[in-house]
Amino acid sequence: MFEKVLIANRGEIALRIQRACRELGIKTVAVHSEADREAKYVRLADESVCIGPASSALSYLNVPSIISAAEVTGAEAIHPGYGFLAENADFAERVEKSGFVFIGPRAETIRLMGSKISAKDAMEAAGVPVVPGSGGALSDDPEALFSIAEKIGFPVIIKASAGGGGRGMRIVQTADELVAAVAMTRGEAGAAFGDDTVYMEKFLTLPRHIEIQVMADEHGNAIYLGERDCSMQRRHQKVIEEAPAPGISVALRNTIGERCAAACRQIGYRGAGTFEFLYENGEFFFIEMNTRIQVEHPVTEAITGVDLVQEQLRVAAGEKLSVDQKDIVIRGHAIECRINAEDPFTFVPSPGRVTQFHTPGGPGIRVDSHMYQNCTVPPYYDSLIAKIIAHGDTRAQALSRMRIALSEMVVEGIKTNIPLHQELLNDPGFIEGGTSIHYLEEKLARERGKGH
Repeated sequence: MFEKVLIANRGEIALRIQRACRELGIKTVAVHSEADREAKYVRLADESVCIGPASSALSYLNVPSIISAAEVTGAEAIHPGYGFLAENADFAERVEKSGFVFIGPRAETIRLMGSKISAKDAMEAAGVPVVPGSGGALSDDPEALFSIAEKIGFPVIIKASAGGGGRGMRIVQTADELVAAVAMTRGEAGAAFGDDTVYMEKFLTLPRHIEIQVMADEHGNAIYLGERDCSMQRRHQKVIEEAPAPGISVALRNTIGERCAAACRQIGYRGAGTFEFLYENGEFFFIEMNTRIQVEHPVTEAITGVDLVQEQLRVAAGEKLSVDQKDIVIRGHAIECRINAEDPFTFVPSPGRVTQFHTPGGPGIRVDSHMYQNCTVPPYYDSLIAKIIAHGDTRAQALSRMRIALSEMVVEGIKTNIPLHQELLNDPGFIEGGTSIHYLEEKLARERGKGH
C-alpha cells in the first residue's frame, strides 16, 4: 500500500479521499489554490502545497504544478477525485510517466471511453445495449444524414463526441431541421471542446437516468455494485440521486450489471467506473462511461457497505479487489441531496462567508462536507458545498430521514438550494418514484414560470 498520496482536487471530495487514506494509514498531501488556503482538507492534511492563484486554470488544472507538488513532497500516487483532471487521459499519462501511480484507469482506457463514439463501439462489442444511432461520426452529406435519421426514426439528437455536462447536444424533431442542426452542433463542439466530431442517436422522450457502479482490478476481477437512479436533474446536472433505482427488478439489475462487469474485463478496466444508461419501457441504453469516482458514490456505499474510495486505493496499489460479486448484497435504500451555494429559485450562485453551519445527524444520516462556521465559499468553483445521504431499511424510511435531516441543516450567510430539496422530498411524483429526466425542469417551468 502507498505511504503517501497527493489529492489533486478540492472541496468535499478532497476531504472524502483524505479520510479514506487516513483509515488505511496513508499520509496525505493537499494541493490548493490561494482561494482555498483556509480549507478544512488543507488544514487536516499531513502536508499542503499551494499550486497557484484562485483560477482553476492556473491551479487545479495546472498539470506541471501538481506533478511538482508530488515530487517535492515524495508522494507515490495521485488521486484526481472527480471533475478537473479526473478524466483527462493526458494528465493520467503525465502522472505515470513522471513515476507516480494514477489512481484511476490507464490513459488509453480513459481515451477509449472519453470519446462517446469509441465508447459506444466498445460497449456494443461487449454486449452492452446502446441507444440506436449513427454508429460513428456524421458527415456533412445531407443525403447520408437523412438516410441515417430515417433509419433511426425522429426525433433524433445530435451530440458532440467530446461533449459532456449537457453541452454539445441538439434535439431534431423533423427532417427539415436536420442539416442546420448538425452544422450548428458541429460548430459549438469545435469551439467548446476542440473537436467538432458529432454523432446521431435516437431521442428517447421520457427516459430515466440509471447508472451501474463497477469496480475492477488488474488481476482480471470486475464486479458491479448495484444501480443508482439520477433522474432528478436540472440542465443535465444531477440534484438528487438514490440507490437502488425504484422499480428495477433484481433480475434486470443482475443482467445489466453482469454485462457491465464483463465489459470491464473485456476492455481491461482498472479502478472505479460508472456505466450511464437511459432507461425507458423496461430497456437499458448505454450513453457513456465515467472513468472516475462519482459525486453520488455515497448512496452505493450506504447500500453495499463497500468503501469505494478505499477500494480505488487498493486497486491502484496493485492489490486484488477486497470483495467478490457474491459479497455484494443490497441492503435498504439510500438517497443523496446535493446542497449547493445558490439561490433555490433563480439558481444564481451564492458565494460568500458562511456565518452559521450546522449539520444534521441521527440514524442513517451521513454528511460529506468541507464547510465549517466562518469559512468562505469562493466564487471560482462549483457551487457544491455538502451532500446529505440518508439510508433506511425502506425507501419510505430513507425519505423520512432525509426530510428530518434537511429540516435540521443550518447554513447562514449564503443562500442554498435546501428549500428546493424540501419541496422535492414532498413532491407526489418523486415520492412515488421512477420520474423521468425531464420531470424537475417541467415542474420548475410550471411552478416558477421558468423556461427549460
